[in-house]
Amino acid sequence: MTSELQTLRSENIKLKFEVEISAHKYSQSSFEGKKDKVLYYTGLPSFQLLITLFTYLETYIPVKKSMGKFQMYILTLMRLRLNVSATFLSYEFSVSASTVSRIFFEVIDVMYIRMKPLVFWPEREELRKTMPMQFRKYFGTKYVVIIDCFEVFIDRPSNLKARAETWSSYKHHNTVKFLIGITPQGTVSYISKAWGGRASDKKITENSGFLSKLLPGDLVLADRGFDIEASVGSLMAEVKIPAFTKGKNQLAPIDLETTRKIANVRIHVERVIGTVRQKYTILNGPLPVDFLMCRENENLTLIDNVGHVCCACVNLCDSVVDFN
Repeated sequence: MTSELQTLRSENIKLKFEVEISAHKYSQSSFEGKKDKVLYYTGLPSFQLLITLFTYLETYIPVKKSMGKFQMYILTLMRLRLNVSATFLSYEFSVSASTVSRIFFEVIDVMYIRMKPLVFWPEREELRKTMPMQFRKYFGTKYVVIIDCFEVFIDRPSNLKARAETWSSYKHHNTVKFLIGITPQGTVSYISKAWGGRASDKKITENSGFLSKLLPGDLVLADRGFDIEASVGSLMAEVKIPAFTKGKNQLAPIDLETTRKIANVRIHVERVIGTVRQKYTILNGPLPVDFLMCRENENLTLIDNVGHVCCACVNLCDSVVDFN
């Protein structure tokens, strides 16, 4: 019995030591003054921003005996940023994989609710006053948003209906699709809920609530897949898309010039999507099917919350658009 007691004591000391090492590795002090570490683990550009965001969220993060609030916050950002598994994080933070999953679900919910205002549709006057010269030169001050869709790979659902609804003929994979809108200033001003990869760009745009944001006189830039002139026109707004080349040997000079102007500024939405995916690689997938499940009494899935939080975090970083 004495030998067994000594063994248990040794194991207890060892476990306490591992927990202390883990807690120190991801403590606030371990990130202070280490810009590269903050960027690598969280995607945020500075320690000051990391702490400011934590202070904003801290009161609402649930208390856990197994882990401090700051470690829970870092764990969640690490999963978004690095797309690492719950098993990997369980070893890093010395907790079970199921605990990691619960913490991730709970903290993402808090981040979504608290950070939802960071993805917002600006007032028209604010847009006009800060319109970058490139947009002002080509489209005046009427332009309010560039829209595009991006897809996230998911695991193959076992349910046949879900499998059909998420099959993307473009990606040849099961995916979910988001509609994203960016301002001339390069911030994400709109992100839809996740749709099955089978849904067309037009269907998502007309049924996601995006059109309710538009006012008479607004100008929207989009890609060729967005056949939404009629629905946008019914709101007395305008959509500009590149000219179609199918069946034409050569574009008319006016169509060529318009297409060139649109291409010059549309690239910014692709750069923002690229930034979101690069900073938060969880959106490169493949994501487990349980990310798509609606929880009890809720209309949002985990992937809806994840997409919104990733875009909100990118809005806290420097813009990709040159204002000169």
